[in-house]
Amino acid sequence: MEEKLKELRKKIDEIDNEILRLLNKRMEIVKEVGKLKNNTNAPIYRPEREKEIINRLTNLSKKEGGILSKDEIEAIFLEIFAISRSLERKEKIAFLGPVGTYTHQAAESRFGANAKYLPVMNIEGVFKTVANKEAKYGVVPIENNTEGVVGVTLDSLKKYDVKIVAEICMEIHHSFASYCEDISKIKRIYSHPQGYNQCLGFLETYGLLDVEFIPTKSTAEAAQIASKDKEGAAICSKIAAKLYNVPLLFEKIEDNKANRTRFIIISDFKTKKSGNDKTSIIAKTSHKSGALFELLKKFKDRDINLLKIESRPLKDDTFNTWFYIDFEGHIDDEKIKELIEEENMIWLGSYLKDCE
Repeated sequence: MEEKLKELRKKIDEIDNEILRLLNKRMEIVKEVGKLKNNTNAPIYRPEREKEIINRLTNLSKKEGGILSKDEIEAIFLEIFAISRSLERKEKIAFLGPVGTYTHQAAESRFGANAKYLPVMNIEGVFKTVANKEAKYGVVPIENNTEGVVGVTLDSLKKYDVKIVAEICMEIHHSFASYCEDISKIKRIYSHPQGYNQCLGFLETYGLLDVEFIPTKSTAEAAQIASKDKEGAAICSKIAAKLYNVPLLFEKIEDNKANRTRFIIISDFKTKKSGNDKTSIIAKTSHKSGALFELLKKFKDRDINLLKIESRPLKDDTFNTWFYIDFEGHIDDEKIKELIEEENMIWLGSYLKDCE
């Protein structure tokens, strides 16, 4: 058995050596691409191009009988893309902080662990940071499949001159982290109250409901405190446990296993068409009977598929509203460009449709 293991490990080492050589070769080309982009100040983040590569490689793997799934290929290459972008141009990513939040986790899933991150303590602050050119990208939550839309994100899209350039859909999993390997000896549980209440089934199953609960400002803070308490535990994100080196005892403990959040990436440029795009706009209607119906009919008449519509108050001395609308297509599609201009809509961005 030992001889066979040595033989197999030798083959793995040889393959790893070849992978490293090819990665270095790829990064040399990436640096050349970066020089060309820097000459024209072209954006280095191209989600539609990255998706195209992942789809091509997934199809190639299937054709050749490979064992890697699309998710596994994506996990590998998203990190390669992130490193490639950092070689092309170092750019800062603002996100809703603090460090270790689910928004941080979403940002890292696209920009990698080695990117330059700037945690900002509120959503509007992220928009200000990007609008003021203090960061190239911003990552914020826009809706949750159980809690609904994030109103301040919609309001900030209307207020600040930024564009949506990508979306991220992420399953939200609460983890249970502690240095105490024997659950029965845990004496304190740290968590944001919302996270704690979303894991009551797990806590009941393991007899932890009677353990002292200490609320924190965030699940990230819970992990930070638990890292200094050998008899404590945290309900937190996986990334927070990793950041503060708290061992994970359970990775997914939430009661609702279908909890998903949609995040958006904002910046200052227009993305190119991918053939599978979504456009977001702001529309206003006159305050009269049938006005909204007339607006929606214009989408139907042009065969434009609506994906979401949300009303928001104007926040003046009336009860009038404006509408945030998502629909299929790209601003460069003639029928969409005509509709936006005809109705004097505010275009918020066209981007790869990544959330179903």
